[in-house]
Amino acid sequence: MPFTTLKSYYWPDYRASMPSMEGKVFAITGCTSGTGLTLAIAVAELKAKVLLLNRPSARAEAALAQVKAAAETAGGPEPVAIACDLLSFAKTRAAGEELKKVCGSGGLDVLCNNAGIMGNGDDATEDGVDVQMCVNHLAAFLLTKYAMPCLEKAASLRGEARVVQHSSALRCMDEKGWENKLKAKYLEKNGGNLGGTVTVYAPGGPNYQRYQQSKLANVVFTYALNDRLKAKGSKVKALVAHPGVAPTSLHGGADPGRMMRCLAWMIMHSEEDGTMGLAMCCCDPNAKSGEFYGPAGKGLQQAHDSASYKGKAVLLPEVELADAEAREMLWRVSNETTGAGFKL
Repeated sequence: MPFTTLKSYYWPDYRASMPSMEGKVFAITGCTSGTGLTLAIAVAELKAKVLLLNRPSARAEAALAQVKAAAETAGGPEPVAIACDLLSFAKTRAAGEELKKVCGSGGLDVLCNNAGIMGNGDDATEDGVDVQMCVNHLAAFLLTKYAMPCLEKAASLRGEARVVQHSSALRCMDEKGWENKLKAKYLEKNGGNLGGTVTVYAPGGPNYQRYQQSKLANVVFTYALNDRLKAKGSKVKALVAHPGVAPTSLHGGADPGRMMRCLAWMIMHSEEDGTMGLAMCCCDPNAKSGEFYGPAGKGLQQAHDSASYKGKAVLLPEVELADAEAREMLWRVSNETTGAGFKL
């Protein structure tokens, strides 16, 4: 019995309430499976034009076929695949340039930076940065810079556009010796020198400290981007979601053993329920810039909250760890590391 048999309690009703996306263009990273693919299929069914940004692979081709089938059934526009390898700044720039060509005069309504990896070793990318921070934040920062003219174009034509990040319930942890506050060294070119690698599942180990930093960076980036967009009077919104804990490929997914199936039933919810916060950020007409959506749990924001692993996505309180100091540091260091020259 695969993880995907987990029952969806909240998604069906929310999906039925989603408005038409006809005339809008969505770019979604990391959508070969999981929440990204669920979102891509949903907005294709709602007649959006979907741009799938993935590394070229058989999985990417299969995902494109699924989204294409959904679009054809709905009578919507044909989706487009854009090669995008977020482990490389050069390849991310190339994807950004292609995105600008595809969006052209019509603009981009939603950039959903959904892609993420988890628990990886202390390894450096070709650019010298931590692999988790690269995929989960730095490449998304760079891609957003390239997408911004297209987002502003859509906002001028249709009244708004959105940039959405995907954070995690593990953006804050309660491990002994950890400091949850975002640190510049994780954003800099220190890949391979950030605590070492553990080879067993160890949520308290250095692999997960690096993951926590990357997922907090998603929230900090959203708030920093929101600050700058509001300051210039832009109609582009910046939002962030977290999925709780869903049985996506991030958690090793499709063929679990009996123990992991039991764990899934106890602490996880379905991929569809995990997609709800992301969909709210991307599609909800009432969502405002700077907002954060996901399962609330006990409502904790400065401590780890395992109760937020599953549940209905709702508007969450502001994350105090993503304060003004963290926002300014993240913007400066992300620009220095990526060479993005991202200014608003």
